[in-house]
Amino acid sequence: MNQQPFNAEVYRGKNVLITGGLGFLGSNIANQLVKLGAHVTIVDSLNPRYGGNWFNLDSIRDKVTAVSGDIRDEELMTGLVRGMDVIFNLAAQVSYIDSSSIPFEDFDVNGRGQLILLEACRKNNRGACVVFSSSRLVLGRIIEDPVTERHPTNPLSLYGAHKLVAEKYHYMYFKDYGIPTVVLRLTNPYGDRQQMKHSKYSMPGWFMRLAMEGKEISIFGDGTQIRDYVYVSDVVDAFLRAGMTEAAHGRTFNCGSGRSYQFQEMVTAVVGTVGKGTVRHVPWPENYERVETGDFRTDISALSGATGWEPVVPLEEGIQRMFEYYKANRAHYLF
Repeated sequence: MNQQPFNAEVYRGKNVLITGGLGFLGSNIANQLVKLGAHVTIVDSLNPRYGGNWFNLDSIRDKVTAVSGDIRDEELMTGLVRGMDVIFNLAAQVSYIDSSSIPFEDFDVNGRGQLILLEACRKNNRGACVVFSSSRLVLGRIIEDPVTERHPTNPLSLYGAHKLVAEKYHYMYFKDYGIPTVVLRLTNPYGDRQQMKHSKYSMPGWFMRLAMEGKEISIFGDGTQIRDYVYVSDVVDAFLRAGMTEAAHGRTFNCGSGRSYQFQEMVTAVVGTVGKGTVRHVPWPENYERVETGDFRTDISALSGATGWEPVVPLEEGIQRMFEYYKANRAHYLF
């Protein structure tokens, strides 16, 4: 890869807020920012369905300001955004599967909650750069290969629809009020500190748990569907660069590894690395095609061009790192 150097010193002494900061991505960003000398505040609602976990901050607990609260709390967000240089906006209802059964909650968090944060910035801190974590699921069924940022957006789930609404909010607050916002559309992130409680978010994390317990992993169909799995340290690097790159302001970027794998390759990597677990192919669930996007290959050249970012961790290495983490810490992620 031809990754351009990033001056991580730009975060030293900066005030950074992370919404959803106890979750998978937020906590990894927090851990890295502490190493870089930033002043980190995190806010998380600790909804039991999601991935918020105090253990994710175990090594830096005394080095961050942690607030138990909800992005939908207008008074709270008004106070938190003041004085911030960068806001990594990761708070979300994270399951596209659940979104159809909790439509109003999904909108309340993934739509209204984002508007509350942006309004707090408009009224109290227009200079803070807000980097929003979006999803490939805003695109819907894939009709172009590879996928660029110009791909049509026709979501197949309420989750995708509400994420798309939030993307539009972030762009409008840049265009209308000058708030520097950046949207990163994540593909399939995986890695350390990812929840393994259930299969509704993160198949690599769930499969890692099943394999470590010597259980069976089910693959729908022949397993040849194509996905882009991006390791968490590469995602963290993308967020950090986006937060300090003026050329990224007001833009939406794909954020993946730029390399695609068959689903069964990911499963094989997990089982082979763990050395336990079995694999069984099963029929696709009824009506699953309604939310199946199709094969996904990602063009990441726009984000690379704007920030100098390139992912550097291949799938096999990422799965190995993930396994080493959970060998030491799995007990903290089972419930």
